[in-house]
Amino acid sequence: MRNLIIILLAVFMVFPAKSQELPQLFLDVNQDDLGNVSNEFQEYFFEALKQKGIENYEKAITALEKCLELNTEKAVVYFELGRNYRELEQFDKSIENLKKARELAPKEESILVYLFQTYGMTKDYEGAISTVKELIPIDEAYKEDLANLYFLNENYDEALSLLDKLDENLGANSYRNSLRRQVYARTKNTGAQINNLQESITANPDIEQNYLNLIYIYTEQGEDEEAFRVAQELLDTNPGSSLAHLALYKFQLDKGETDAAVASMKVVFKSEEIDIESKFKVLNDFLSFVQDNPEYEEQLIEVAGNLTEWENAPKLYEQVGQYYLKKNNREDALKFFELGLNENPGNFELIKNTLLLQLEFKKYESAKEVSEDALESFPSQPMLYLLQAVALNELADFEAAEESLIFGLDYLIDDKRMEFDFYSQLSISYSGMNNADKAEEYRRKAENLKKEIN
Repeated sequence: MRNLIIILLAVFMVFPAKSQELPQLFLDVNQDDLGNVSNEFQEYFFEALKQKGIENYEKAITALEKCLELNTEKAVVYFELGRNYRELEQFDKSIENLKKARELAPKEESILVYLFQTYGMTKDYEGAISTVKELIPIDEAYKEDLANLYFLNENYDEALSLLDKLDENLGANSYRNSLRRQVYARTKNTGAQINNLQESITANPDIEQNYLNLIYIYTEQGEDEEAFRVAQELLDTNPGSSLAHLALYKFQLDKGETDAAVASMKVVFKSEEIDIESKFKVLNDFLSFVQDNPEYEEQLIEVAGNLTEWENAPKLYEQVGQYYLKKNNREDALKFFELGLNENPGNFELIKNTLLLQLEFKKYESAKEVSEDALESFPSQPMLYLLQAVALNELADFEAAEESLIFGLDYLIDDKRMEFDFYSQLSISYSGMNNADKAEEYRRKAENLKKEIN
C-alpha cells in the first residue's frame, strides 16, 4: 500500500511503502551468493549473520572484519557491516560501509534503499535525495520517496511539482494528498499558492488535481463558499468527474442539499478512480449526518444496500454493520457483518460480532459453520469454542458441543465469567447426553463460580 507510513526520525518522517520493500538478494544470503570464497571466509560470514540474528551486533562486526581480512571485494560484507552499525546507531560508520558496498554493486537496490534510509535517519536529506535518484531508474515508485525527501529538505516547490506530475500520470492517492497538505501547512504562503493554482486551472482546465488542491486550501482557510464554487467549476468543466463529487458532497450536506449530496456520494462509491480510504471517509460523514438527521435514514439504507455494486470491500460492510448495531438495528447489522466476513474471514472482531448476532437470531447452522472456519485461523481462542458449543447445543449435537467446550477450557486463562459460561454449556451438553451426574457437577461448578463473580 502506498499510503503506509514508517517513522524513521524523531520527527514524523513519512516514507511510502516502496522504501520498506527491501529486495531479497542481500537480505537472504546463502553460500552460492558469496561466489568463489574460502571456507574460512564462509565460516566468518555466516557466524556474522548468526550473531546479528541474536542481536549481538558487535560480535557480528568482528566476524565481518575477519571476512575483510580475507577478501575486500565482496559488497555483501560491507552491506552487512552497514546494517550492523546502523543497529548500534553508529550512523557514520554505517553510511561509510554502505557507500563502499554501493561502489562494488552500484545497481543493487537493497544497498541503495538502506543507504538512503540511513541518510534520512541522520537528517542528511541531500544525501538521501541523491541516493533515491539512483533508485528511480530501477523502479519509478521511488518517486514518492523523492517527493517526501524534498518536503523534509524544505524543497517545497520541487515537492509540489513532483506530486503534481505523479498525480497526473498515476491518479491521486491518499499518501500524496497527505504529503501535499503537509507542504501547504509548512509554507503558509496561501496567497501565492491560490494564484498559482488559479493560473494552472486557466492554462489547463482539464487537470482535476489543481481544482482539488485549490478546494483544499480554501477549506483550510475557512472560505467554504469559494471552495464550493471551485468544486462546482470542476464539475462544470469536467461533467464526468467523480473527483468533483468527492469535493462537493460535504458542501451539499452542510447546505442541506440532501438529495444532491446522496447523489454525489453514490458517484463516489461507484467510482474506480477514487481510493478506498476516501470512500471510507465519505461513508463516515454520511453516517454522522444521519445520526444527527434520522429522517434521512432511508437514503442511508439505500446507499448501504447497494454497497455490493459499488465496492467489494469488507471494511465498508463492517462500518455499516457497526452503525446499525449502535442504532440497535441488529438484524441489519448481522446482514452487513456476514457480507464483510465473506470477504474478510480473518477479522476476529468481525467473527465475534457475527457469531453473537447469529446466535441471537437463532441462526445456529450458520454459527456452527462460521465458528468451524474461524477455529482454523484462531485455534487458541476460547470464545470461539464457547460460541460454537452454544450453536451445537441448540442443534442437539451434544457430543460435539462437549468436545468443543473441553478443548476450549484448555485455552481459558483467568476469565471467571467465561468459565461460568463454559460450565453452564457443559451442563446443558451432559443433560442432552442423559448424563445426569455430569450435568449436575457442572451446574454446581457454574453456581459456585457465579457466587465468586458476584
